[in-house]
Amino acid sequence: MDIGYKYIKMIFYGYLIVILTGAFLLSLPYAHIEELAFIDALFTSASATCVTGLIVASTSENFTFFGEFIILVLIQIGGIGYMTLVTFFFLYLKKDLSIDDKKMMKQSLELPTLNVNNFTKKILAVVLTLEFIGALILTVEFSKTYDFHEAMWYGVFHAISAFNNAGFSLFTDSLMGYNANTIVMITICMLVIVGGIGYFVLIEVLENRKSISNFSVHSKIMIYGTLFLLIFGTILFLSLEWDNQKTFADFSIYEKILNALFLSVNFRTSGFNSIDIGMLNDSSLFFSTLFMITGGGQGGTAGGIKLTTVAVLIVALIYVLRDNNQEPNIFKRTIDQRIINKALAIIMLASFLVLFSTLLLVETQDLPFLKILFEVVSAFATVGVSVGNGDILSLSEKFDTFGKGIIILLMIAGRVGIFAFGVILVGKSKKINFKYPKGRILI
Repeated sequence: MDIGYKYIKMIFYGYLIVILTGAFLLSLPYAHIEELAFIDALFTSASATCVTGLIVASTSENFTFFGEFIILVLIQIGGIGYMTLVTFFFLYLKKDLSIDDKKMMKQSLELPTLNVNNFTKKILAVVLTLEFIGALILTVEFSKTYDFHEAMWYGVFHAISAFNNAGFSLFTDSLMGYNANTIVMITICMLVIVGGIGYFVLIEVLENRKSISNFSVHSKIMIYGTLFLLIFGTILFLSLEWDNQKTFADFSIYEKILNALFLSVNFRTSGFNSIDIGMLNDSSLFFSTLFMITGGGQGGTAGGIKLTTVAVLIVALIYVLRDNNQEPNIFKRTIDQRIINKALAIIMLASFLVLFSTLLLVETQDLPFLKILFEVVSAFATVGVSVGNGDILSLSEKFDTFGKGIIILLMIAGRVGIFAFGVILVGKSKKINFKYPKGRILI
């Protein structure tokens, strides 16, 4: 754990440096148009770096082109992971990575091996290719409304924001103006899905696309789990919002299905919205917190406790309830007990952090419980959807400095990973060369 603790701390401090640097740049006079308090610059930088999407200052109305560009760079750094960019920089200079550099890269992206050189090149190639395709499609579609240069900037910004699951938009109503545009909606959805599923899965799919039987257990869980949650979420939101006069009621059947799918995709990993989230039924808001906390895949741009964590615990629960004499297994592969223990630790840590943060904010911000819970989960899961402040900003805009500070910490914890964040809080362990006798505990 000592070695792992060292790398986790370095990665954590790296993100803090990026966030503080971003906050400084956004605070410069030529980065913003109106007055911008430093806490709001820090919040925006943290939200971009942690690819969350919660906003306390309008991206298009409060920032200049330079400010928007800084936000986009922070999104790209946060999405790919700054360690990936550092590694690529060293490779570009043709310098060999030390074993420490490789271990930190492995820790940052949760890679299965230390062969980070080829993996890093593949990641960047896949990311830039998919972002380019997305930007091209969106630019063509946006050019129907805006002049080419403006449409191109909108296309590039939204493609990068979508792939990195950031949810930042240059439109004041996010994508509500395009909720009937199939090309824009599906393009954004596809970018969000491929970005959130995890780099390891993406590259494995590309290299073994002819036979799914050759995929690893991790990739199979992510592919089948993602499909299930997308379909289940779409059906759930259709049933809950079908007759809601403030959301789906006036849509055609096709538009209802399209927007329900968009909700299902973005509630899990990204912060775009095609309808006013604040107008959703309370039941939709409650169930959406479960989708947000689940999140996407390891080593990708999504947050949350991760889909694989939930899958491992569900399998373990089934085996415990069945009182089966076999070890928990999935796809004919046994799940290591250490993985189950880690999954339990992640669930416990995440639950405690979310509930404690919600309690603090409910007691200090004088706002409704459900709205605060929604904001807390959205921040921790780095999703970025919000019931809003009554205008175009997130609910966090109503928070005082203390409240915004809590949300910033939640976003950082969600991006670094709750397990890594917990390790930082607890500290490194000492090596023990003895075992205590087993105690009898009734549960």
